[in-house]
Order: sequence, then C-alpha cells, then structure tokens
Amino acid sequence: MTPLILTPGDVTLRDLAMIYRTGCPVELHRNARPAVEAAAAAIDAVAAGDLAVYGVNTGFGKLASMRIAQADTATLQRNLILSHCCGVGAAILPRHTRLMMVLKLLSLGRGASGVRWALIELLEKMLARGVTPMVPVQGSVGASGDLAPLAHMTAVLIGEGEAEVDGRILPGAEALAAVGLAPMPLGPKEGLAFINGTQFSTAFALAGLFDGWAAAQAALVTSALSTDAIMGSTAPLHPDIHALRGHAGQIEAAACLRALLDGSEIRESHRDGDTRVQDPYCIRCQPQVTGAAMDVMRQAARTLEIEANAATDNPLVLTQAGLIVSGGNFHAEPVGFAADMIALALAEVGAIAQRRVALMVDPTLSHDLPPFLTPRPGLNSGLMIAEVTTAALMSENKHIAMPCVTDSTPTSANQEDHVSMAAHGAVRLGRMIENLHVILGVEAVAAAQGIDFRAPLRTSTPLQAVVARLRQDVATLGDDRYLAPDLAAAARLIGSGELATASGLPLPEVWG
Repeated sequence: MTPLILTPGDVTLRDLAMIYRTGCPVELHRNARPAVEAAAAAIDAVAAGDLAVYGVNTGFGKLASMRIAQADTATLQRNLILSHCCGVGAAILPRHTRLMMVLKLLSLGRGASGVRWALIELLEKMLARGVTPMVPVQGSVGASGDLAPLAHMTAVLIGEGEAEVDGRILPGAEALAAVGLAPMPLGPKEGLAFINGTQFSTAFALAGLFDGWAAAQAALVTSALSTDAIMGSTAPLHPDIHALRGHAGQIEAAACLRALLDGSEIRESHRDGDTRVQDPYCIRCQPQVTGAAMDVMRQAARTLEIEANAATDNPLVLTQAGLIVSGGNFHAEPVGFAADMIALALAEVGAIAQRRVALMVDPTLSHDLPPFLTPRPGLNSGLMIAEVTTAALMSENKHIAMPCVTDSTPTSANQEDHVSMAAHGAVRLGRMIENLHVILGVEAVAAAQGIDFRAPLRTSTPLQAVVARLRQDVATLGDDRYLAPDLAAAARLIGSGELATASGLPLPEVWG
C-alpha cells in the first residue's frame, strides 16, 4: 500500500480518519527533515556542554535537580522508558495504537523535539511493516503526557516490550527482526520526546469522534424511520424555523430529515384530518437535539485537529531563537475537554433515540401501532424488553458521560500536581459508542416494524432502502423469538455505517 504523505502541522481530520479506518502506512513529508535534524543538533550540542537542560542531562519530574553525567545520557533515556512501562489492563486495539504512532510522528516532525530523523524512519517502517506495540489501556492521567502508554510504544523501538506482527505477539527485538528491522539506542532527550505527549489520549478522542459522528449520522436515519413509524409530522422540519435560530447542526439535521422523509406515502396520508396538534419532543425536536450534538462534536473536532498537529513534549527546541525551553504542552487539558464534549453529545443522541423507542412500543403514544410492536400482543411480548435494554444502556451512558477533566489529582511527589485525566475521558468514548450502536439498532428494528404495520402505505424511497438493508439481517418480528442475535445484527449495521449509507443520500460530515 502506498504510504500517505503527511506534512506535520498541516494534517486534516480527513487524513486522520483515513488512517484510523484503513490502517494505511504513512510517511512524513521529507521537507520536515531539516527542522528535525536542526533540533537534534541543538540537543547534541547541549549534551556535550555544561549547561543543565531538563531531560537532557538531568533527572525527570521531582528528580530534575539531579545532574546526569554525559557518559550516562543514553542510559538515562533507556531507564526512562523501562521505568515508565507501568501500564496495566488489556492491550488496546491495533487501530488505536497505529493512530497513536502516527500522531507521535506528527509531533516529532514539527522539529521541536530534538530526536534524530533515523528514529522517525524506524517508526514509519514499523507502521509500514505491521509492527504494532502492545500497549495496555490503563495508566495515564493525561499529564505529564501519556507517559505509561507511550513508554510501552517506545519500548519496542529499543528492542524491549512486546509487539504484534502477523498475528503473533513477540518480544520487541524479535518483532523488529521478523520484518527486517533492528532496535535503536536512544540519544539525549529522545526517550523523553517519545513519552512526553498527548498522543494516546488524542488517538482515543479522535476514534471517539469518528465513530461517534458515524453514530450521529445513523441516528438521523433511524429517527426519520421512527417519525414515519408513528406517523409524525414533518412540519417541525420547515427550513425557516431552523434558519431563524441559526445553528449549523440544527439546520443540517433538519435538511437531512426532510430529504429522508420526502415522498413518504405514510406522511402524506395524515397531512389532513390528523387530530394531533404536536408530536412529543423526541420527534418534534430531533434537529435541535441531534443538530446540537453535531455542533458540539465539531467544536471538539477543531480542538483535536489542532492537537494532532501539535508539538507536545517538553522541553521544546526553539531552533530559530536558539533556545531550549521547558513548558507544559504535554498537559492534555484541551483533549480532556474535547473528550468530555464528545461524551455529552453521545449521551444525548442516545437519550432522545431511546425516547423514540419508548414512544413506538407504547400504544397510547404510537398512533395505533400494536403494543410493543407485536402482531399478537399478550401471547407475545414483542419488543418490550428490547426497549428496556435501551433504557439500561441510555442510563449507563449518562453515568459514563460525567466529566473526567474535572477529576484532577496530584502525582509524582506533587511536582505534577494538576492532571487532565484526558486518557480516561477519551477511552470511555468507545464503550459509550458501543452502547449507542445498540440503542440505535433497536430503534431501527422498532421503526421498521412500525413501518411494516403501516402497509399498504409506503415510506419514502430512501427509507425503503434502509428497511430493505435491515431486513437482510433482521426479519420482521411475528411471534416471539430469541432476539439477542437480531439486536446484535442491528447494532453491527449501525456501527459499520451500512444502515445509514443504505439511504443513498449524502449525510452531514464532521468536517463540514
């Protein structure tokens, strides 16, 4: 596969989404090399001199006042990596690890870290040849950088730790050798440059953004199905209503719903003579809720795009100014805020979807649909407990969505006395999205069932295509059957994007 060429400082969300989705190899544009080598030369000069510079010839954290002899600088960096490999828990998925590796390349490629170009090339080759470090999911507090997970990643470069190659988990040195690579010893500051940074948190936040946005797209489709299933009104989708408020996400969501429902015989059948004046909020306010969630996710996306292109280690080499400056770019507070924003959006998309499921199974609210959407209620319970499952997952997501960034705690003998908890905030997004896939999958099953009951009236052409795709995997529910496989199949269709794309209509994108 031809590598995707990335220019540090100028990488887009589209690029990052492609890397996350496809696992494609990447290379930095070679015009980044001069700045990288200039910063490395500046570090070498300091290492050979008498000036004390943090992380080059001093200890780390609370031990920064301890001077390290020039002969021990390589040992200092190796010890740093080994001592910081303290992650616990299950290994993260390869797609998250690979995205984290790419983000580290982008940070080092800004030419402010002081690492040799050869290390950048080794990381590129690991990506190209499928060497994926085994990185435990737990251990980072999001400052000073994602130390433990990045140490596990870096350990493989020096022949330590473990990595997956061709489905086998091997010791680091063996993994490199299996694809014709060799470990590299670290020079002055290089270990610190690799583990000071926000790349673990940012990778998981980006994954949550991309998968969460796809779920929001699916929610637009399932909510349109639900609207037709309960014979809801499209009047609240009138474009002038949304233009008068002015929020971009709301305007886009309403336009998308109008397109999805356009031409529905079900809708046309009750334009006149419908005694209902207004639908419940979960139908009437879909653009205001899902659209607001889209806006929030786009705000988070802007933050994460900036962070993906940032130099986030410490100290930073300012070659043009001739300075090496200690700062705090490793603090993942922006990523923590972005992850919390995404979590709130996901929780709300799920909350309003769950209310639509509850609406459809309730005969007092569903406009003449049978109780729990079963043709023979009483003998059969239909989707009664499927709705309960969505309530459980909705509640779980609301709990998980509580802010993480406010939960600081001092570490490292109070030297690192405020941390972001961005890693927690970003990792939990995956669990929330899995829950949301089930909620939306159940909504699709319920709405398709409701639309079937409206026959011979037909829904719109785009929504007919969506129902047809669902029916390939989930049959119409007659008498009660073992439902767990159906719910799992529907959730897979949501997660893969197949159900949303079946409509054939363009859906809003996170990059606008």
